[in-house]
Amino acid sequence: QVQLVESGGGLVQAGGSLRLSCTASGRTFSRNVAAWFRQAPGKEREFVAGISQSGRFTTYADSVKGRFTISRDNAKNTVSLQMNSLKPEDTAVYYCAVDFSPRSYYDSREYNYWGQGTQVTVSS
Repeated sequence: QVQLVESGGGLVQAGGSLRLSCTASGRTFSRNVAAWFRQAPGKEREFVAGISQSGRFTTYADSVKGRFTISRDNAKNTVSLQMNSLKPEDTAVYYCAVDFSPRSYYDSREYNYWGQGTQVTVSS
């Protein structure tokens, strides 16, 4: 079992930055792929960014490429999402997710462990 706790959400003006963190319990975090998803009101949950177990591979949604950076520190059991140049359309609840071997980074159904979510609101 892995438990995930996100932090770092909040209210920011367009063009600003936020850093989200997700801390995992358990000793197997380093063996899990990690990802961030988000869900805006009335919309489906969507992939934002993913990172491999070692951190050598990262992938991003086109909508955030060049603005967001995902990273992980396996010694601290954390995965982070640095969000720069935020836009109002980035407003959503952001979720951290991990799984040992998802068949796809991009499909939320492949992840068995989820955090509770943290709200990010970007004002125009």
